[in-house]
Amino acid sequence: MANLLDYLDWRGDLTLEQAPFNEVDNLILAELVFVDFKGIVPAPGEGESVGLHQAADAFFARLPKGEKIDMGVLVPDAIPEMLRKMADSNRFRDMKLNCFVDWLDNEKAEQFAALTVETGDGGLYLSFRGTDDTLAGWKEDFHLACVPEVPAQKMAVEYVQAVARQFPRKKLRLGGHSKGGNLAVWSGVFCPVAVQRRIAAIWSNDGPGFHDDILSLPQHQRVADRIVSIVPKSSVVGMILEHEEDYFVVDSDQQGLMQHDGFSWQVLGDHFVKLRSVTRQGRLNDLVLKEWVHHMSQEQRELFVDGLFTVLSASGAQTLTDLKDESFKAAGAMVKAMKDMDKDTRDALLYAIKLLFRSNFKVLIEDWQQESEKKPKKKWSLKKNGQ
Repeated sequence: MANLLDYLDWRGDLTLEQAPFNEVDNLILAELVFVDFKGIVPAPGEGESVGLHQAADAFFARLPKGEKIDMGVLVPDAIPEMLRKMADSNRFRDMKLNCFVDWLDNEKAEQFAALTVETGDGGLYLSFRGTDDTLAGWKEDFHLACVPEVPAQKMAVEYVQAVARQFPRKKLRLGGHSKGGNLAVWSGVFCPVAVQRRIAAIWSNDGPGFHDDILSLPQHQRVADRIVSIVPKSSVVGMILEHEEDYFVVDSDQQGLMQHDGFSWQVLGDHFVKLRSVTRQGRLNDLVLKEWVHHMSQEQRELFVDGLFTVLSASGAQTLTDLKDESFKAAGAMVKAMKDMDKDTRDALLYAIKLLFRSNFKVLIEDWQQESEKKPKKKWSLKKNGQ
């Protein structure tokens, strides 16, 4: 079965004049923002656009020759190869890059990155980075279910306004993968009406949804017919919170959470291989996640998320790669952090970890937990002390 890299081999020789922009092009540009273009592509208002092939040359030139680029645990390692193929293709090589932003604050759990691509057909693609390797980024993902607006969403709206000012006559496509899809929709909904009129499409590639009240707002209804939501057949991330009804399901050659990897999505010609609905497991994940959101107060959700990421960072890890590389040490530290919690809370945290990580890491944690359960435990709950 074929994926994004095969698509670049098959159709990379076709310019956008020969074959118009499509859903697969969208995902490729959504993945492109995961490349670290710092020092290569200017920030908003700080310089002229850089040709994609020139940016690619500069990116690879600063790396040790022959060294494998580790993109992290959940960021596809195929992205550098994708960039090479894009730079060699008629379809992408002459696209221009600008307005690169990459912000991370571990203490505040804030992560935001974006890139603007001049596609060459009179439009721009504003690509928002999804959840990367950082625990700060994942914590902010979970905060989507807790608070009315997370910092990255506010930054996304400001970014769209800045790009719209810098390129005043261009049509806009907004898109992203994972949290980036959520940011694309959010920024399209809450940007000024004058900017909304310039939006041709908004792409959410397995991005988390929104609370019910967002979907009913006039701002959302003004752009609803231009939002395209795509989820894999056993989606976990893309089924968090409520979704636009008009989403379509694509086939994947992976299982479970690993279907979140856009390089596992199956491509045929200029489109994805589509299915009628998500799988039974995908529907189950959807129900479990929505039940978690709906049956907890906002305060309880925030306490749960804080508890989860206190556990995940107990070993001193700041990224998923840290947890993977030091899995034995991390598992022990995480179990120790959970030892004073009550069984229901501990089980809820373990379920969240199961959704986030591969099963072998969860097994290691459960082995440690069995040892720790031989000791008496204090009671812990989602309520604040003294309540």
